[in-house]
Amino acid sequence: MKKSLCLLVSLAVMLLHVSNAAAQNNPRNLYDIKPGDTLWEIARTYGTTVEDLKRINGLQTDLLQVGQRLRVPVMYEVVSGDTLWELAQSFTSSVAAIKSTNGLTSDTIRVGQHIKIPPRKLSMQGKFVLMTREEFKDWIFNQKFNRTVRKIQQHHTFQPSYKEFNGSNHFAMLAGMEEYHVSGMNWSMISQQLTTFPDGKVAVGRPFDTPPEGSFGLLNNDAMHAIEADALAIENVGDFDAGHNQMTPEQRETIVTVAALLMLKYGLTPSVDSITYHHWWDINTGERVLDNGVGHAIKTCPGTGFFGGNSTASARSHFYPLVSQRMKDIMR
Repeated sequence: MKKSLCLLVSLAVMLLHVSNAAAQNNPRNLYDIKPGDTLWEIARTYGTTVEDLKRINGLQTDLLQVGQRLRVPVMYEVVSGDTLWELAQSFTSSVAAIKSTNGLTSDTIRVGQHIKIPPRKLSMQGKFVLMTREEFKDWIFNQKFNRTVRKIQQHHTFQPSYKEFNGSNHFAMLAGMEEYHVSGMNWSMISQQLTTFPDGKVAVGRPFDTPPEGSFGLLNNDAMHAIEADALAIENVGDFDAGHNQMTPEQRETIVTVAALLMLKYGLTPSVDSITYHHWWDINTGERVLDNGVGHAIKTCPGTGFFGGNSTASARSHFYPLVSQRMKDIMR
């Protein structure tokens, strides 16, 4: 009873710190999509624009789904002890953004002052959304998807590899991959939903509710579509065959974290059925051969050096335990 009372008091205090418009929906800067909502109406209600809402939330279209959550600007009344830095952390914003929005020339704020706090905007170019691990965690849990996903495909790009990455050409590399997939492979758009980079960033490409296209390179279209129907594809930039690119610690952390977040999002447990390697499939027939690839058309992808190797034993010993532990860490 005491615990429940404390929780109610805490929520009440939080509600006092935000505008009435925000408090009607959530004591923080999150808005839960209801039937009939549109981006235009939400933007008008919260004093922002449709384009800013899309940049804040990494939206690839204007379509909204009931149950989806959007980060929105809030009006906040400053109380004793507040600092711009603490408010920026609490409302997924930045000191610079708060100062710019409110025309502040210093970091000093006063009790009773009303300031508008805009959430950070994500880095986007067209449908591509580039994020840090923390931004992706916020993004994935606020999204609502309709397609059932039962397996996550792990790939490495092989080419482009680390030598093509200069630290700031994420979007150019994504555009290059999409150009190859569309012009070279005759697919409708970039094949993979997610791409990880050597600096630890992760990008959304193909929409999550659209199955990957030809990511196994199968000659049997019926088998390919059946395999991809409940899959998400991840391309990890680099050549991770032993002796080639040495995976950076930043990318390693991102690969593990992204896999853990996807497992949690879709209610999965790491196994050979839920996290699958390209190497385990015959690319012509679509047969899942696992470690019995002799006599089959197989690739080394995601690399003979990918977290200890590309065998099922390596996955069970070196990759799945890391993902399971990260899932526990995230849920704490």
